[in-house]
Amino acid sequence: MQFVPPLVEARLIKRYKRFLADMEIPGESGSARVTVHCPNPGSMLGLAEPGSRCWLMPRPAVSPGTKLPYGWEIVETHAGGVTGASGATALVGINTARANAIVAEGLAAGVFPNLPTAAVAREVRVGAASRLDFRLGDADGRPCWVEVKSVTLSRRAGIAEFPDAKTERGTRHLAELGALAQAGQRAVLLFLVQRNDCREMALAADIDPTYAAALTLARAQGVEIRAVSCGISPLGIDAGAEIAFIHG
Repeated sequence: MQFVPPLVEARLIKRYKRFLADMEIPGESGSARVTVHCPNPGSMLGLAEPGSRCWLMPRPAVSPGTKLPYGWEIVETHAGGVTGASGATALVGINTARANAIVAEGLAAGVFPNLPTAAVAREVRVGAASRLDFRLGDADGRPCWVEVKSVTLSRRAGIAEFPDAKTERGTRHLAELGALAQAGQRAVLLFLVQRNDCREMALAADIDPTYAAALTLARAQGVEIRAVSCGISPLGIDAGAEIAFIHG
C-alpha cells in the first residue's frame, strides 16, 4: 500500500482526546503547529511520546468527516519494547483503518498462500448485529472467514502484543469466529503487526484477561490464529512474512 499523496514529516507535541494530536511541521520560514486526526482508538502505549518523529497524510481542503488538514500515519519509536533499552528505533503504522486495505492488497498479490482467494468479500455481516472483515472462498465455494486485528504494541524486544487496551469488540469477534469454526467453517484471526521490529506475536493478557481467555477458547474451538509482519516506510506499508504466534 503506497501513500498517495506523499507523507509529510512532523514532530509530535501531544496526543489527546484519543483522536486528536498536535504536531509541529518544519518549514523554510519556521515550524507550523497543527492539530491532526489520530486514526487509532487504542491506548497507543509507547507510541505517543512528545518529540517523536511522525509522518502525516495531507488531506484535501474539503474532506468528508473532518476539517483537520492531516491524518497521522506513522511514528518512529523505541525498538525492542516500550522502554527502548537498545537505543534503536522502529517504524510503526498507527492508522488501524489501514489494516484491512493492507491485507486486501496482500491477498491480491498472493502474500497469503494458505488463504483462499477465488472469492473475496469484505465487511460481511455475521448474525444480526456484527460483521467480520473478510469472507474468502476457494474454487469449490467453501468459505474462510478472516478477522484482522492491527497490532502496534511491543513491550519486549522482538515481540508484538495485542491488545493495547481492553477490547469488548475484539472479544465478540472471537466468539463469532468460534461459532463459525464449530459449525464446520474455516475461521482465521489474523494479527497484522504494523511494526518493523518484531519477530514474534503474543497476547497482552495482563491488559485484557477477558480477551486472552476468549482467544484460548476460540482456538480450542478450531479458530486459526495467525500473525503477519509488515514492511513499513514513509513510502508505504505492505504485508510481509508470517511470524510465530506465542500462546501460553
